[in-house]
Amino acid sequence: HMPPGIEPSPDKMLQGRLFSYPDTHRHRLGPNYLQIPVNCPYRTRVANYQRDGPMCVFDNQGGAPNYYPNSFTGPEDQPNLKESRMSVACYDVQRFNSENEDNVSQVRVFYTKVLKEDERQRLCENIASHLKDAQHFIQKKAVKNFTDVHPDYGARIQALLDKYNAEAGKQDMIRTYTRSTSRMSAK
Repeated sequence: HMPPGIEPSPDKMLQGRLFSYPDTHRHRLGPNYLQIPVNCPYRTRVANYQRDGPMCVFDNQGGAPNYYPNSFTGPEDQPNLKESRMSVACYDVQRFNSENEDNVSQVRVFYTKVLKEDERQRLCENIASHLKDAQHFIQKKAVKNFTDVHPDYGARIQALLDKYNAEAGKQDMIRTYTRSTSRMSAK
């Protein structure tokens, strides 16, 4: 645990230990080693994406989604705790910038050139049948992603979702996930 605003130095031994110690804990104690009372933070609850497994001593984090990014209880950026821009002369390890990655062109080629018309329709039906139980705002995000791939792809899925939602008389209910703030007391 490091206090906010303090970062480790670029010392190679320290950097190796920052990786190996938590990895060793996961190996010896399981993925939930941070929940064990002797290892957990003193005044707060562990909030990561680990579920189940050995040493799960709390409520499995309240059933909240265990993936990032998510629309419910995901971590939020804290601009006051920005990373320092310390210049390091060694270029063995660098941060990979995935900001401008192309995430749609291969899918577009698959949808337009590989799939036949009946296969496209089945794909859209399968996707819509799985999305129909999701909340409306999640459906909209998904349809936007499919529309970015190809306008026809998004339009077909949207039409099927509209049909499913009309049949079900679906209300836009917002599900929320909460984490208990109580700590497990050591007995």
